[in-house]
Amino acid sequence: MALFTIGDLHLSFSEDKPMDVFGEIWKNHPQKLLEGFRAVREDDLTVLCGDLSWALSLEGAKEDFAFIDRLPGRKLLLKGNHDFWWSTATKAYRFFEENNFHTMEILHNNAFVYENYALCGTRGWFYEEDQGTEHDRKLMQREISRLEASLKAGGDREKIVFLHYPPVFQNYRCEEILQLLQTYKVRRCFYGHIHGRGCALAYNGWIGCTEFRLVSADHLRFHPLRIIPEKDTENEIL
Repeated sequence: MALFTIGDLHLSFSEDKPMDVFGEIWKNHPQKLLEGFRAVREDDLTVLCGDLSWALSLEGAKEDFAFIDRLPGRKLLLKGNHDFWWSTATKAYRFFEENNFHTMEILHNNAFVYENYALCGTRGWFYEEDQGTEHDRKLMQREISRLEASLKAGGDREKIVFLHYPPVFQNYRCEEILQLLQTYKVRRCFYGHIHGRGCALAYNGWIGCTEFRLVSADHLRFHPLRIIPEKDTENEIL
């Protein structure tokens, strides 16, 4: 069983939200995702790092989740900033059950065991003290608490962290999240959210004991990145 990750599917089967306005690479991107997921087997697990659907409600996202459910393997879902369909994990699981979607679980205030690893994560947020609002500050503090709860839930296992927002981008650094990753000795952190020309500015590298990698869909050319086993030349980030 292999572990993969990819973020920002930005599906819109029930919404008028064509993604190719953000670049030619997004043209017909659901088909590109289908082709990219050919590397994933039915017993594999893929962590989806947020921004899954443009829909404003669970019912509106039904076709998008049907598409995700049909993709091979199990999927672990993370919330992104555009996932307005999200309300609670309980409601999402009820919706999945009512629609016979049985390949998806949610990473939110918890951790999942994969072999000898704990898969941890949260959405994250951008907050700069000299520019952010009080609302942004509260959202960031909530996300920091959720990440710590997830890391604690991982127990003594080696932890792999998944975020939607990058904790580092150009001159921005979320020191609280970076410190948590060091405290819990997290070796690998994967994140999405960054697209287009911004991908060239994203941070891919080490800070302390943690390696950071961008896994937004357009950056990966819609091919999920295999994390475990680690050797994966076919899906290497360019």
